[in-house]
Amino acid sequence: MKLSKEVLSKYLRSEFFFNRDLSWLEFNRKVLQEATNPNLPLLDRIKFISIFFSNLDEFYMIRVAGIKEQIRAKVIDTSFDGLTPTEQLKQIENLLQPMLKEIYEYWQNVIIPELRENKIYIYDFNKLSKDEKEILNEYFLKEIYPVLTPLAFDPGRPFPYISNLSISLAVRIKKPNGEKNFARIKVPSNLPRLLQIDKIIRSKGKNGSNLSLKFIWIGDLIKANLQYLFPGLEVIESYKFRITRDTDLEIQEDEADDLLQVIEENIKQRKFGSVVRLEVEKQMPEYMLDILIENLELTRNDVHIIDGKLGLSDLMLLYNLPFPNLKEKPFHPYVDEIFEEENFFSLIQKKDILLYHPYDSFNPVIDFIKKAARDPDVLAIKQTLYRVGQNSPIVKYLIEAAERKKQVAVLVELKARFDEENNIFWARELEKAGVHVVYGLVGLKTHAKMTLVVRKEIDGVKRYVHLSTGNYNTTTAKIYTDVGFFTNDEDICADISEIFNYLTGYSEQKIYRKISVAPINKREKFLELIEREINNHKAKKNGRLIFKLNSLVDPVLIASLYEASKQGVKIDLIVRGVCCLIPQVQGLSENIRVTSIVGRFLEHSRIYYFYNNGKEEIYCSSADIMQRNLDRRVEITFPIEDEDWKNFIKNNLLNTLLKDNQKARVLLPTGKYVFNYPVYNEEIINHQEWMMENINRKNKKAK
Repeated sequence: MKLSKEVLSKYLRSEFFFNRDLSWLEFNRKVLQEATNPNLPLLDRIKFISIFFSNLDEFYMIRVAGIKEQIRAKVIDTSFDGLTPTEQLKQIENLLQPMLKEIYEYWQNVIIPELRENKIYIYDFNKLSKDEKEILNEYFLKEIYPVLTPLAFDPGRPFPYISNLSISLAVRIKKPNGEKNFARIKVPSNLPRLLQIDKIIRSKGKNGSNLSLKFIWIGDLIKANLQYLFPGLEVIESYKFRITRDTDLEIQEDEADDLLQVIEENIKQRKFGSVVRLEVEKQMPEYMLDILIENLELTRNDVHIIDGKLGLSDLMLLYNLPFPNLKEKPFHPYVDEIFEEENFFSLIQKKDILLYHPYDSFNPVIDFIKKAARDPDVLAIKQTLYRVGQNSPIVKYLIEAAERKKQVAVLVELKARFDEENNIFWARELEKAGVHVVYGLVGLKTHAKMTLVVRKEIDGVKRYVHLSTGNYNTTTAKIYTDVGFFTNDEDICADISEIFNYLTGYSEQKIYRKISVAPINKREKFLELIEREINNHKAKKNGRLIFKLNSLVDPVLIASLYEASKQGVKIDLIVRGVCCLIPQVQGLSENIRVTSIVGRFLEHSRIYYFYNNGKEEIYCSSADIMQRNLDRRVEITFPIEDEDWKNFIKNNLLNTLLKDNQKARVLLPTGKYVFNYPVYNEEIINHQEWMMENINRKNKKAK
């Protein structure tokens, strides 16, 4: 049996695929379910409301922007699921509108009353006391008024530039001669959206309440004081609006002499991307809406009329309030005592080390870089950086290593979406310290996460590597689940050395010892592994695959899974986000079950399990199964060969993920998800809670 083009082509039909963007909306529906989950503490539900809207902003900035660009270009080609760009856009809006209605009603009818019950109040300005209004007006004049810039729009002045995701006020004013004009005021994004009233009152030496918290939206305070911005004029009415722009960078790298400069120029241009969405208050009159639509070059289909406050992604401000009783119990990552007792390099010599963040602390990863930087026997450090984060301790230790005259080479991926500016900053800081900084390959993002340390030892030069499914980012390491893996396996270390040579120099290498590399051989490797499982099942009837990943989109790999299912292989797919595969369809995918977990932590790790006639193989990867990961990014997939760690991944991770009956949802052939509710007498398992309770036993079991 061979997974040939002929075998797979029979599955490459539109009716066998979910639409990618509609599937993403179903993922965000799971976030909405967490936001409205009555079993979650109040501030955690608010956190999920913020995440829902933040996700939606990015969806419009990237995915919807791309669809609208296709429509403008008169593209009529269909996606793999058979929808034209116009059809996709229509279905997106049809699916999204009920979700927006639900979440705004929940915010107003459930969250606001529960905040009040906990003595947290968000007031309308006109409901404040006279004294509170006077103090806030004084605060406005001193702290906010100097920052504001009213921009007029009339025959002598063009329509003002509106920045992406900012809240604005559309204001209609009347001159003494009766002439009416339009103006726009931007709500400053560098001031908090929610102002704490009682804190402001106390700062004025007045007696503010210590028993409750009172907030007001800054936009409402500005609206209540518009007369100061238009002296001598009558403010007739004002309404808030918010726009979303296309922010996807288009980089012609083959024409770029200096990629750093090209990225910087593109970032500057990003803020001028075309407008793809206009959100307005429900009360905004038609004439004012028409002004915005005409001047922002939109249609009515691009407008979201919102019955509530705009930009609720900013609600994360409330989650950060110091009320532990309104949040889930705090979790402190586990740090094994072995990291304190022995030299890091001798530990890796004895045995591979596997960490599963955020249950395992990320500190050992930082310490690995720190000790490599300071160890006099370390000769060189090579590392890839994708999303570093601000105030990165890892970058600081890389700089220290260079200052200690070690050879340090770092690939900084400048094209990491929305992290470009941060990565440019760190690239320059690294270069100042004498680090060899490279920016990746033309036409490819470097998404692989790997560190190579070269060390001089008594018996010669040795190499040590750290490989990961996630970024070298101390912030996300606390909330994303990811595998971190340390080894000095000679074959893996040699492979990683050669991948770095591929990234920094010239290499046409196609064959690696144990690592598979995208775009070189990862697709072929996965097709071979799936084919082997099919052949094993034909002989032994024991075929089994378990894939845990973020997104499953690639049609060819999906087709191979359909063929495996048809041949009888049992397949479990744990897909957090987008899944274009249709499960549980007779004759197509009846042996495929798709589940998805959205919970306290973001399920980010990619793990691929193959039963292989009892000789089980487990691979971890930086890559999802998407065309971009397989064909347009540099990715690595590495094996876990230590039997203890294989058992840990199989039993502690994959099995409890599959048994989860609290946060897991099962994907139906309709594209909808239903909760995997426990059946009678079934053990209650919440995978993430189970991991938090049991992680401190992990290393003891694995020794």
